[in-house]
Amino acid sequence: MMTQAPRGNWLGLLRWYLAASAVLHLGWEILQLPLYTLWRTGSRADMAFAVFHCSAGDVMIAALALLAALLILGRSTWPAQHESPVIAAAVAIGAVYTVYSEWLNTVVRKSWAYADAMPLLPGIGTGLAPLLQWLLVPPLDYWVARKLCGLPDRRRNQ
Repeated sequence: MMTQAPRGNWLGLLRWYLAASAVLHLGWEILQLPLYTLWRTGSRADMAFAVFHCSAGDVMIAALALLAALLILGRSTWPAQHESPVIAAAVAIGAVYTVYSEWLNTVVRKSWAYADAMPLLPGIGTGLAPLLQWLLVPPLDYWVARKLCGLPDRRRNQ
């Protein structure tokens, strides 16, 4: 008799991941708002629109980055097995896209600008806060989603 590898609760995990992503990216966008010139020049309505617009974009980026990582590295047993490479790839995809998007919108299109308080990455001028957002928030989203989905601690499975 053949035994199948354990399958993960991928749908539940995906739902909780996107919910956590919405909440945590919204919080990050609110906290980093003073690092943009909009904080000084925009109305409350402008700032509220920017925060919600950017948060919605963050959730879309998170979803598409995870989908791309799953298409490239995913297995049918995900998330019960082989989850670390998928999450690492999703974080990398989100970070690379963010560096590109920030450069495109601040340097090329000039759609928004950084305040003097925004630390910049040397050489490319992309803000450090948006990059840190994509290095820290998606793994935290995934950790929260695992807990809320009831998946066992990975260390016990190894």
